[in-house]
Amino acid sequence: MTPDSTQPAEGQGAHSAPDGSDVLDAPGLLDESDEISEFLDMVNAPGLSTRLGIEFTEITHERVVGTMPVAGNTQPYGILHGGAHAALAETLGSIGAALHAGPTRFPVGIELSCSHHRSISEGLVTGVATPITSGRTLSVWDIVMTDEAGRRLSTARLTCLLRDR
Repeated sequence: MTPDSTQPAEGQGAHSAPDGSDVLDAPGLLDESDEISEFLDMVNAPGLSTRLGIEFTEITHERVVGTMPVAGNTQPYGILHGGAHAALAETLGSIGAALHAGPTRFPVGIELSCSHHRSISEGLVTGVATPITSGRTLSVWDIVMTDEAGRRLSTARLTCLLRDR
């Protein structure tokens, strides 16, 4: 990221740390006590988050933060697609649930609800996921999406079932 900006600096990839390094080499971005290698292979795997342009800026047990551009993720009316809001929310909440689950379990989303408060037609959306509760079998996350001015765009709640591997 550039200083005091939510825009990625030149050369940053979709899974870069704020200092421009790859997430795998970003001390402090992920709690060091976790099985970093396997977990980050999953996070960095090509998939929907890559196609949507999601970039992770903070990954801890207390918060998972990521950004997503509006460009390329709009509906025909030129505003951010509600499904893109939902995909950002589920991505961030699932990462948090996976951190909680640890190496012997994995999360499976069983419920996602989203409320859309405001539309956006350009810029960057930031999602912040925080745990509501995480236990042995369920992990529930609150995810708030805001625009670059900090205005709330949508609120989501994700419930994940934690399954044994």
